[in-house]
Amino acid sequence: MSRFGIIHYNAPGKNLEEFADYAQKVGYKYVELAIADIWDERRETEAQASKRAVEVRSLLEKRNLQVSVLSAANDFVMQESGVVQTEIKRMKTVCHLARLLGTDVIRTEGGQPKKHIPKELWADAISSCLKKLKGFVEDEGYYLAVDNHGLVTNDIDLQLRILEEVNSPNIGANFDTMNYRWFGYELSQLHQVYARIAPHVLHTHLKDGIGTRGSYQGCALGRGEIDLVFAVKCLKDVGYEGVWCVEYEGSDPVGGYEESFRWLESHITK
Repeated sequence: MSRFGIIHYNAPGKNLEEFADYAQKVGYKYVELAIADIWDERRETEAQASKRAVEVRSLLEKRNLQVSVLSAANDFVMQESGVVQTEIKRMKTVCHLARLLGTDVIRTEGGQPKKHIPKELWADAISSCLKKLKGFVEDEGYYLAVDNHGLVTNDIDLQLRILEEVNSPNIGANFDTMNYRWFGYELSQLHQVYARIAPHVLHTHLKDGIGTRGSYQGCALGRGEIDLVFAVKCLKDVGYEGVWCVEYEGSDPVGGYEESFRWLESHITK
């Protein structure tokens, strides 16, 4: 059976238990969780977060669900030494919590633009942070999937430059099929973009929609303008064997995630 996943974002359920019940009912076998699902960093200790991670894993396993990836909500567009060291230490804690959840894959952000850090230094800042984690993740067997997200790493040239500079089999990409389009790439450019990122992919966000930035509208898989069939082919051609994780950003999460699951059944299992 193919490895179909659902992100705990814009998904049905008032809490984690209800979300897990929904995922199981639809037929998903994997879930992507956010670090906030298990750790309130302002109020809880790492020990409390570890306890919560074990509890969440048990909750999911009772529903025949596994965690595919834990999103870190990090920011690597940093230069100040003290801030960078704090972020590196935090990421190591996130990795530890991910393993308690049952996964070794962590979805990392590139980071957010900063007025005091020129755009031409973003890639170097992110690469520097990842290099500081390189030895740790390789020695411990973790994998960092740098997401094409926001206003920084949706730039495919910048994203690939970072991965090439870091040069680690344990540091690759999370491939969001809609985000490059949201960022501003023309539809005619996406096939080339997908082919370029595919060899580096550790995890996916299969996402569909229409438009860019302010005009963007989220859709169920197969209902938008994204050539998902080509995206899937690119990944299969390079031997991708990871989870096919759905992210839906429309106004009907129940229907959107259910329809997207049916699309997966029709197109991934063939």
